[in-house]
Amino acid sequence: MPAGLGSQDPDTRYRNGKTLIDQARYDLAMQELQPLTAPAAKFSKAPEAAYLYAVAATRAKKWAEAEQMLNLLRTEYPQWPGVHEAMFLQGQVSFEQGDTDNALRVLQQVTTPQLRKQKAAMKASYLARLRDKALWQNLLRRNSQDTVLARSYAEQLVFGGLYTESDKAQLDQVVTQFGLDRTRYTPRPQAAKKSSYNVAILLPFEFDDPSWETRRRLQFVNDLYAGMKLAQDSLQREGRQLNLFAYDTGADTLKLKQLLLQPELAGMDLIVGPVYKSGSKILARFAREKQIVTVNPLSQDGDLVLDNHWHYLFEPSSSTQGRQAAEFAYRAFGGGPAVVIHEDSRDETAFGQAYKTAYETLGGKVLALRRVDSEVPDALGSAFGGYDVKSAGHVVVASDSKKAGPATLNALNAQGLRVPLLTYASWLENPSVSLGQLDQREVFFVHPKYIDGSLASVRRFRQLYTQRQNLPPSVFAFTGFELLYYFGTQLHQNGPGFQQALANSGPVSGMLFQGIGYPNQAHDNQYVPITKLERLEIEVQNPVGSR
Repeated sequence: MPAGLGSQDPDTRYRNGKTLIDQARYDLAMQELQPLTAPAAKFSKAPEAAYLYAVAATRAKKWAEAEQMLNLLRTEYPQWPGVHEAMFLQGQVSFEQGDTDNALRVLQQVTTPQLRKQKAAMKASYLARLRDKALWQNLLRRNSQDTVLARSYAEQLVFGGLYTESDKAQLDQVVTQFGLDRTRYTPRPQAAKKSSYNVAILLPFEFDDPSWETRRRLQFVNDLYAGMKLAQDSLQREGRQLNLFAYDTGADTLKLKQLLLQPELAGMDLIVGPVYKSGSKILARFAREKQIVTVNPLSQDGDLVLDNHWHYLFEPSSSTQGRQAAEFAYRAFGGGPAVVIHEDSRDETAFGQAYKTAYETLGGKVLALRRVDSEVPDALGSAFGGYDVKSAGHVVVASDSKKAGPATLNALNAQGLRVPLLTYASWLENPSVSLGQLDQREVFFVHPKYIDGSLASVRRFRQLYTQRQNLPPSVFAFTGFELLYYFGTQLHQNGPGFQQALANSGPVSGMLFQGIGYPNQAHDNQYVPITKLERLEIEVQNPVGSR
């Protein structure tokens, strides 16, 4: 923490505000900066303080607060040299609040050359999320000379699944008026339903390295593919033919790029893979350009599928897990004040921020959002200080660290807190925390990979897999089966362009996992099991279809 928080010296508060933004402590930064922003404060850097306050508010996703401060900035300090940066930020705030028309109007006033590229990138990013064709038509009428808008609309028609034959004339007009590449902006003919479908599996098998170390490291890849082969057999018995074509992507992106040049890949009906993030970004672009649904089997990075109609995650993203956990907690714990602690990593930060945003949107209060490094001694204990922790209604700890469990339980005991605890399912496999400890407390687990071993389908899969592989199935084998069975079924029911069918259906029970679904245009799995130990047995607290 910077020294002198709440100081009467405005320069100290201003410096602290900047430091707190760098530390991602946005709520505290807003508290430090807010008193400096009004003209009555007579602070020489009031416009800068107002702008920094708005930056902190946007990063905390507090759009209303950001907009209020930006309005003050533009009204009270219209001559401030950085007004274009403020207008640029206002564009983002308007986009986030769903006021696309105002966002375009505000950004049109940002004329400084230094922000030209950033402005175009912002517009393209947010416009790619629009699915309402009537809104698109209105925007085009009001902004008939906006090149970015026109190109984004063409992208949505051709690659976003909005195109129908009635759009042919307007698409042709846009391509002609703005000089777009006609070859690129020609929709792929809608594929008809077939009796069999071709599926490309792009995984890092690394067949050219037979060493024991490599084979051991990549056992999860073999398990994943073995699960898919069993799903192929199951679909075959149901009369649903899938032809699997496995490709070795190797350990780097060069081999993947070479593979994507092969003509047969452009004719696939579905692509599964890869597992590394760099390759996922490359394949996402390929999926969009070739208009082939592609499913990433293992990633939880929601940014990979952002604004891409053809790219899906089989897993729930970290943000979706945080949001779903918050919605469960609000219902189950009565909406009482929450303390949210997360590791200082990308996924856990996304989880924590999504939890806070969703919980507060529902009407709950988050007493503290703390980022920690569990490897640092006493970090988790310190995260319970600096606020009225006794008033907490429940505690959230987003951490897979082996040290997080014991440290959290010790901290809760030291504080005398017996409130519900929500954390990751990995704690169930932490030898430093006994199942008895977890059972005695009200501990709930975010458990996306929960497998109920009592289900007949799970027992049958385990039997078949063990007979074929001479090994019991890992969670990757279960994942491979569920992924291919689900999406293979979608192919046979709806054809290769099944995105709208996914969007129109809610999560359903999986063959092996608790549930899977992509409603409301989601591109990561929207069902996240929440489990709890009851008499040392795991029980799902939010079965599919429950609210």
